[in-house]
Amino acid sequence: MKNLHNDESFQKRIDANEHVEPRDYMPEGYRKHLIRQISQHAHSEVIGMQPEGNWITRAPSLRAKQILLAKIQDEGGHGLYLYSAAETLGVSREEMIEQLHSGKAKYSNIFNYPALNWADIGAIGWLVDGAAIVNQVSLQRTSYGPYSRAMIRICKEESFHQRQGYEIMCKMMAGTLEQKQMAQDAMNRWWWPALMMFGPHDSDSPHTGDAVKWKIKRESNDTLRQKFIDKTVQQAELIGLVIPDKDLKWNAQNGHYDHGTINWEEFFEVINGKGPCNKQRLEHHKKYHLEGEWVREAATAHKMKKIKRERHHLTH
Repeated sequence: MKNLHNDESFQKRIDANEHVEPRDYMPEGYRKHLIRQISQHAHSEVIGMQPEGNWITRAPSLRAKQILLAKIQDEGGHGLYLYSAAETLGVSREEMIEQLHSGKAKYSNIFNYPALNWADIGAIGWLVDGAAIVNQVSLQRTSYGPYSRAMIRICKEESFHQRQGYEIMCKMMAGTLEQKQMAQDAMNRWWWPALMMFGPHDSDSPHTGDAVKWKIKRESNDTLRQKFIDKTVQQAELIGLVIPDKDLKWNAQNGHYDHGTINWEEFFEVINGKGPCNKQRLEHHKKYHLEGEWVREAATAHKMKKIKRERHHLTH
């Protein structure tokens, strides 16, 4: 494959739907955008383990506990895939973690809301992971090869997470009046933050233009949000849940649901550290990252010992 040395040739390659690989030429803006996006995605997967982890010991059945454990394990693996993909761009995992702890790097606003009861675990799986799937399916065709390949595996596992959440909500809506009320309450609290997950309107997002031009993102924020709404409204109606949006209505002319105004002031407050659980989530990550330092040191020492042993074997 030709070694491309200028931005014009790079864009032609993008327009031809070729994958960019780690050793290929890429504009610095493209590299920085990918590092920001992939590291933010990785941080979101890892921080997202926290609200669900709190419910492992309180799951209502052994089956529910097993499924939740499997889901949380998947999310940790997704973080590892994504950190590894970002490392191919010349940034170390240590740098990414430091940026997270210092507040320079962000993660999805959705994980700064509390999971108050078991219905919240259903809402997270159904709505939060459902929104993630809509976004991530398009990322399977992202222009950066390592990111694209990571997303193929992640999407397969995320579909399991979405089904787990919807199953919880289905069971609660088929249960007692109290269970139905819990499910509706969780729906009311998680619906709008789930819509915010796709990011600001395209006209207000400073990164969307370049991301679409470089085919890092294949579809705009608003397009992805609309896909999620159209799909999820029907799922809610099927089990008797009410979408907490008085302005929601079917638009026969354009074939989509119209929806109410999103509270972007709340979105930016949460992103900037003023959400209900921002401090708690970050302090929890810092605490266990520090406590796990000896494990990382031991793993590194073992790896170096193995490399030395293999080198010795090759030279003798």
